[in-house]
Amino acid sequence: MALIDIPGFVAVLKDHAPDHQFHIHDERHFIETYSMRQAWEVDLHPERACGGPLDLHLALELDPRTVLAFEDVVYELQEMEEPQTGLTIPLVFTWTLPPLAQAPDLLVLATDLAGVGGAELPLKVAAIDSTIEVTDASERTLSITAGLELNLDDVFMQRESLCDVFDRCYNVSDFLLDRAPVWLGDL
Repeated sequence: MALIDIPGFVAVLKDHAPDHQFHIHDERHFIETYSMRQAWEVDLHPERACGGPLDLHLALELDPRTVLAFEDVVYELQEMEEPQTGLTIPLVFTWTLPPLAQAPDLLVLATDLAGVGGAELPLKVAAIDSTIEVTDASERTLSITAGLELNLDDVFMQRESLCDVFDRCYNVSDFLLDRAPVWLGDL
């Protein structure tokens, strides 16, 4: 049994998401048999986007070497001493929208989103143009990602609540939902 309860931490995240106006639709847990890497994925969206057009995907990856290194440090601690390892695990949020009829200017969107996410939730904006048939017009899809590094010391000591991160994620979702009708050609 692992010293640090990452599945429990993910369960707490899922229980905490509705407090910040998110619905959870699906969840997955993967274990790579060769390396024992693990990944948890949660599909959620803001309450006001039930049925579309915005989806939010949360992913947490765990390298077993990181856990073993953390456990080595913790087992060497004196009683009542708190760990200070500097070891982290990545938590990634990804927002996606369906193909857009009126794609926004990516530089303007990235600049606007930087103000919404702030320094605590750095956002990256990407677009993919795809053409299904040679005679079809290309379709543009948007993907916005935010990656955080969670300190294992804070997860272990149960100091990592992510309330501010969920609030910022909701603000980003709200920002995208307000603009989505124009981008999708619904207005």
